[in-house]
Amino acid sequence: MSGLRGRLARGERLISDGAMGTQLQERGLLPGACPEQVNIEHPEVPAEIARLYAEAGAHIVQANTFGASPLKLSHWGLDRRTEEINRAAVQAARAGVSRSTLVAASIGPTGRLLEPYGDTDPEAVLAAFRRQLASVYAEGVDLIVIETMTDLAEALLALRAAREIDASMPVAVTLTFEPSPTGFRTIMGTGVQEAVQALSANGADILGSNCGLGSESMVAVAREFQTHTRLPLMMQPNAGLPVLKGDTAVYLETPDTMARHAQQLLACDVSIVGGCCGTTPAHIRALRAVVDGRPLRIDRRPA
Repeated sequence: MSGLRGRLARGERLISDGAMGTQLQERGLLPGACPEQVNIEHPEVPAEIARLYAEAGAHIVQANTFGASPLKLSHWGLDRRTEEINRAAVQAARAGVSRSTLVAASIGPTGRLLEPYGDTDPEAVLAAFRRQLASVYAEGVDLIVIETMTDLAEALLALRAAREIDASMPVAVTLTFEPSPTGFRTIMGTGVQEAVQALSANGADILGSNCGLGSESMVAVAREFQTHTRLPLMMQPNAGLPVLKGDTAVYLETPDTMARHAQQLLACDVSIVGGCCGTTPAHIRALRAVVDGRPLRIDRRPA
């Protein structure tokens, strides 16, 4: 924990890993199957993915816990195995990397729509996040990444759960935005400034965006964040927007293209750069090449 905060405070640029879902699919995950079930049935698979990302230059790898809240796991009847699945995910990630690599727990949406727009009680969502987070904390992680959030209210519940369990753990929160006539907004209508204000007030250490956009558009999102916060920024774009080839979504943005746009992300003083859907170890290797030797401007560090 102190290592991550110290590195960010010194202005170091860090590389996170790339996609998990598409990597699992390449290794045989069937459409509609639970990605997190792999942790307990074939732990060598997420361990291999973590190893490949670390070897490509990632300073941070994320455990395969994105959909491992009990509410999400209940879709496959796996909610009773929440603790087992989450702890196995962290163990697998650690098995694939050296001790110098930071292991993060990925916390994604529950897949439920909160009241009053949906039928799910916010207290049930909070309890689900508490249960998941207690599992990954018990196994030992270096960072929590609450990601791919489109509902600010749900992101705040995950952040609250993280802070209640361990107030000292570094927590990053990244939302998914789409372009609109009034700037970038989530599908629930939240803009960057509103997200920054709410998440900062509730104790997030790192802010940013992931998924939904390719690296060129993510640069514009980073510029909006840079306008509204001095907290460290984390940006993880997709490898472009997916195109369908038959029944398969294919991401066409090359590592070289992503690396070129990463230079612009660095100009926005982004502290952590990684990849989301469609990115591979080759993309992470290209990002690492760009990031090496590019310290953060001291005047942009958080007070």
